[in-house]
Amino acid sequence: MINDIKKISVSEDKIQSILTRLGNQITKDYKDKEPLFIGLLKGCNPFMVDLMKHINLYCTLDYLDVSSYAGTKSTGNVRINHDLNTNVEGKDIIVIDDILDTGRTLLAVVSLLKARGAKSVKLCVLLDKPEGRVAAIEADYVGDLVPNEFVVGYGLDYNEKYRNLPYIGVLKEEVYSK
Repeated sequence: MINDIKKISVSEDKIQSILTRLGNQITKDYKDKEPLFIGLLKGCNPFMVDLMKHINLYCTLDYLDVSSYAGTKSTGNVRINHDLNTNVEGKDIIVIDDILDTGRTLLAVVSLLKARGAKSVKLCVLLDKPEGRVAAIEADYVGDLVPNEFVVGYGLDYNEKYRNLPYIGVLKEEVYSK
């Protein structure tokens, strides 16, 4: 698996630093609130689990399973595969995702949560790829910026593989161009 990685984009040490920084900032920003964290499956898992260890707040968790990718490309179609179990009305929500790329998925999720009556909706992403953006949306909490390359690891996948890498790596083009 590691032979498929061209280079490491975000190291394990850098990820730990990001988790501490974001956790401290969210704790400070929400000190008098009890936010609902909504993770976008499946890519959010490692990031969300580790981030929660750095947040010192009363909070609740839920997950939304959405998809919009086929291989390495966004289909432009956002589909809900599994909805929330929590009523979001009147809640302060922080959506957790692995990467903000085109922005279509996160824009659709924010719109859905606001339509359901959320008090506030903020976005927290491990990675931001501004060059890939096609929707007018920005994250409130960003771990790191990445260039317009196809990255995998620490939750990010290519055809459901590579999520278990402990770092973020750029996938060799020959892996996904076959």
